[in-house]
Amino acid sequence: MASVETTRNNRQAEKSVPASGVGKAMAGGRKVGETLTQGWEERLREALESDGRGVSEAQAPTFEELRPYGHQETAGFPVYKDLENRLLNAVDQPDPVVAHVMATCAAYAYSDPKTLSMIMARMGLEDNHIQMIRSSVDAMLICSTAFLIQSRSGRVAILCYRGTEPLNFINWLSDLDVDPERIGYRIGDPCATVHAGVYRNVRATRYEVMNLLRRATDRHSDHAQVPGDALHSRPARFDGNLEALYITGHSLGGGMAALMGVMLRHERKYEDLAARLRAVYTFGQPMIGDPNFAEACQSEPFLRDKVIRYTYDSDVVPHLPSTASGPFRHFGREFHYRIPHLRNGIVGTLAPAARTSITRKGRWEARRRPAPQMPGLLGIPLSAMAFVARKFHATRALPVMYSIDDHLPQHYISALTPPGVQNEFGD
Repeated sequence: MASVETTRNNRQAEKSVPASGVGKAMAGGRKVGETLTQGWEERLREALESDGRGVSEAQAPTFEELRPYGHQETAGFPVYKDLENRLLNAVDQPDPVVAHVMATCAAYAYSDPKTLSMIMARMGLEDNHIQMIRSSVDAMLICSTAFLIQSRSGRVAILCYRGTEPLNFINWLSDLDVDPERIGYRIGDPCATVHAGVYRNVRATRYEVMNLLRRATDRHSDHAQVPGDALHSRPARFDGNLEALYITGHSLGGGMAALMGVMLRHERKYEDLAARLRAVYTFGQPMIGDPNFAEACQSEPFLRDKVIRYTYDSDVVPHLPSTASGPFRHFGREFHYRIPHLRNGIVGTLAPAARTSITRKGRWEARRRPAPQMPGLLGIPLSAMAFVARKFHATRALPVMYSIDDHLPQHYISALTPPGVQNEFGD
């Protein structure tokens, strides 16, 4: 990354962009103590440099910068040579290439805009442009981060939500809330409710996301100054208008992606964007609404068929919130990656040379019934024990009901990588 950053000094590098109304308190309300780590100091400095607001952007490196030695394009690089057209023309969902791209995007959304931009360029979106929108209100358990990735022409966009950050205490408090607050969401049933934490995290950044999407669908307004919206004062970057929009996310980010998909399809003011929405892909997504909400979503053809959820083996998060939190239910189509651990363990014992490659080998299966809620809270400590058990070969083949280890985003990338594709770096 250091060499890439050096070569990009003469190009447009990542920079902070003023946005309206997000996180103003960060600039003047927080005091930086001597006990803050260097990472937090850098975060605060970036916020101050951007006037305490939460939008930043990055431009992807060129293929020449990504591969300064040898051929710029080879049989494996970029991973998909005509990715923009594939995203534009994918009719049947789920599409294996789209699923792989979305899983990769959702996984690297835990990084910074420059890293995600680099990965998406390697996947095939050359010269892509990324804008990151972030809002944080600790007292409200809000830590919302969204990325809008746009192709070079502007015809394709991916809205990606970051999931639960491993070292973010606020994220974990929201995820493990035993009795989460609910907010009414009128969709079909006037009594339908959704998880208030997911709802507030989506709404905290939605207005900035919608500003960016509005701009993407109408390039003619790029040169017009819109009062209170500094994003519109920048010069045009793209040749065409947005034609295909995908939404994705892992973990809590998957829940936010699903809820945003519902909002676009259900709220009439977003009809224009809803017509451009091709699919919602989520990975390790928790449940976001009660049975009334899920049933209403299932009655809408797009939400029933084009909200596609992937669950990896014994991933614990798709079973949350537990029954201790009251009734919740999934909606959309679910695909489950089932690993025969006992069989793989026996094969690995008899053929040690194949042990590494076969340990996590399984297959995707369409589920008729969605993942059920975890009964009670006992499954949470059991999932942590399974994480430890999977680290030892002697206990790796033991069947488990729930596992934190199976929630890691790299497992979703590996399981969704099509045959013949080496990895997301294109090497």
